[in-house]
Amino acid sequence: MIQENISLKPYNTFGIDVQAKRFTQVDTITELKHLIQSFPQEPYFVLSGGSNMLLTHDVEQLVIKLNIKGIEVIKEEEDFVWVEAQASEVWHDFVQWTLARDYGGLENLSLIPGHVGTTPVQNIGAYGVEIKDTMVSCKALHIQTLEIEEFTNADCQFDYRESIFKKAAKDQYIILSVVYRLSKKNHVLHTNYGAIKGELEQMGITSPTIQDISQAVIAIRSSKLPNPAELGNSGSFFKNPIVSKALFDVLVKKYPTLPSYVIDEDHIKIPAGWLIETSGYKGYRIGDAGVHSKQALVLVNYGHAQGIELKKLSETIQHEVFKIFNIHLEAEVNIF
Repeated sequence: MIQENISLKPYNTFGIDVQAKRFTQVDTITELKHLIQSFPQEPYFVLSGGSNMLLTHDVEQLVIKLNIKGIEVIKEEEDFVWVEAQASEVWHDFVQWTLARDYGGLENLSLIPGHVGTTPVQNIGAYGVEIKDTMVSCKALHIQTLEIEEFTNADCQFDYRESIFKKAAKDQYIILSVVYRLSKKNHVLHTNYGAIKGELEQMGITSPTIQDISQAVIAIRSSKLPNPAELGNSGSFFKNPIVSKALFDVLVKKYPTLPSYVIDEDHIKIPAGWLIETSGYKGYRIGDAGVHSKQALVLVNYGHAQGIELKKLSETIQHEVFKIFNIHLEAEVNIF
């Protein structure tokens, strides 16, 4: 059923109140194919968890809300298991599903907002782990041909918060499901990030399990990141910039406490949150658009901010960071 003039406020984690001129929901792949066949010339706006977007205006396209769910073990060996999750499964719930079965690999990605279907699009990552480390393949519906195609890990052309679905294949496919290869035993633990080590120490844990790491990550994220149900946000708004070693050497002389992560001998990653905070924008607010007081990487909607106001705030931050550090911050959130 096609509904008209529907507010998308409940369907995006920023809580931006824009209108969808036409709106519908689909629960199965068959329904999705039938819908597209019924409107062959229609431009679509596909909505899943609404967690990585900033809506700045009403949506003229037909908005399709995906509700395709299901989790299935499709292959199992002594050491590993292959799990297929449908696109509309809530990501954090899926991570907890894997941990309840002692499947390892996703624990560092606990509490990241969004749905399974967006994980290969964004190559989501946190605390030293990215989706590309465990994702085997994904199935996607080609909007023009209505053929279901399979993309291997290599096909996805993963990079830092990037994939083929944000570049060459942008707006051509709808992700339907994703397959992950997870460990059943001898789990490889990723505790190198200092925040995880410190949290585990506070928890009194010296030999952590994958469940312990998940709980540590949840505690860290909960202490820094606002719950979208309570304060509109989309998690990290900007990517952590990767700069040349030459620029880093210049900056570290002026800012000796500049945090960094070595990518290779020529490139260094710098936390965007530190750059924003040092620029004086942590806790900044104009109207209902603001920067979170505990984590400068997060832009927030204090209640009635418009998407365009948050966009302008993000552009102001980009301008100031570039002026001070000669570093351009790139948005991780998709802006519409």
